Amino acid sequence: MYAARRQGKVTRRRGCWLRQLAQGWSRWKSQKCRQHEVEIYEDKDGARKEEISNHLTAPVQDDIFHKFFDRLKDIRESHRRNHSARFVSETDDHEELLKEEPAVEFSGEEAFGRYLDLHELYNEFINSKFGSLMEYSAYVGTFSQTEKITHSLKATRQYKEYLEHILEYLTYFLRRTEPLQDLQKIFTKLESEFEEQWANGEVPGWENKGTEKESVVQESEVDLNFYNSVEELVVLGPEKLKEALAARGLKAGGTVQQRAERLFLLKHTPLEQLDRKHFAKGSRSSVSNVPSNGNNSKDDLKKEIALIELKMRRLCEILDEVIVRTKENAEKKLTLTYEEMEAEREEEEVQADSESDDEDQQIYNPLKLPMGWDGKPIPYWLYKLHGLGQEFKCEICGNHSYWGRRAYERHFKEWRHQHGMRCLGIPNTKNFNEITSIEEAKALWERIQSKQGLNKWRPDLEEEYEDTDGNIYNRKTYTDLQRQGLI
Repeated sequence: MYAARRQGKVTRRRGCWLRQLAQGWSRWKSQKCRQHEVEIYEDKDGARKEEISNHLTAPVQDDIFHKFFDRLKDIRESHRRNHSARFVSETDDHEELLKEEPAVEFSGEEAFGRYLDLHELYNEFINSKFGSLMEYSAYVGTFSQTEKITHSLKATRQYKEYLEHILEYLTYFLRRTEPLQDLQKIFTKLESEFEEQWANGEVPGWENKGTEKESVVQESEVDLNFYNSVEELVVLGPEKLKEALAARGLKAGGTVQQRAERLFLLKHTPLEQLDRKHFAKGSRSSVSNVPSNGNNSKDDLKKEIALIELKMRRLCEILDEVIVRTKENAEKKLTLTYEEMEAEREEEEVQADSESDDEDQQIYNPLKLPMGWDGKPIPYWLYKLHGLGQEFKCEICGNHSYWGRRAYERHFKEWRHQHGMRCLGIPNTKNFNEITSIEEAKALWERIQSKQGLNKWRPDLEEEYEDTDGNIYNRKTYTDLQRQGLI
């Protein structure tokens, strides 16, 4: 009885303590809200004052809307770059927010960050003036090698937009896969180094930016002092005349005779005194000796493009392993059917969903045994039974190693070996099983082709003829007997 009465008193005291704690928490919360409202009213951070001053200082009504839409554009751009970010207020439960998993989205091609999805950039590249037709797998391995594109094709707005799209995607991909990577610090360091390299002409891919322009002018230059008539200029041909006219800003159309006559006018008339009708549209300003703003803007464009290329190469160095995996995956898909690709994608999704934090725990595996389906090392007797300690190398697969006889025999039908045989121009048939050397595969293919040549149809020996007596001869014997008059 006494114990029950005492337990009731303890319960009442505990309930009273909880009510007091809840009331204290409510009072503290309301005080924080009032304090926050007072800070907004007093405008301690100066945001309200700055907003009002921006509107009051505008002399014209249109400037108010111009500043408003500029501000709106900045806000939308910020949300576009950080679309997964959310607003956190003081009333939110911070402990619950820390428990939430971050919302990171990947496309189906990216496979949760294992591969890059460059299909849009690939289509943009092959449909541009500076691009060329190639397979997607080849593009993945060469899209960062911008030095292969000539400077005349680089100095365009289209190429700059293409580079910006690549840089934007790689940056977005890195922020999702490596959120702790300080990209702003990397870009700041690159920009500081770039200014000095550009001034000294040491930017990779742009070292000969001045000599290239001079070489183009020299190639298209025609010295009129060596020509005394239009007929002598006609001998140069239409292409040479077209280059010479274009270098001087003159019209380059018409027949060979018209081009030669137009160029021969400069023999006795200076370029500045030539009639305007001979100049190409929009090229009059480039003929004058006064430096134009167009040249400066073109140099600025080249400088911006060179900086974007430098940033893109740096990101490609960070994502080197991902690029290699993406290229291998693209080559692998060339040998798979649609059903096999869908099955593999579903398997990757199931595997990603089943991952847990237990993977981070260190597993004791001193013999370095392969992992089983449950993520643990397989038994040692099973390891010896399947001969998984035996290594088989295949030169056709790029000296790739296969462990165990079963994996070695199976690889002859897999995508890596099929791709290697296709590169050698040899069909992957049963005749080439157990052959891993490139030289042996080529020698066997030559023997097969020679045997196929012996089995070809030979009409002189196999075509049959019959004489009047019913005797059967091949064509060669029949014609010999006929020439001798025996038949």
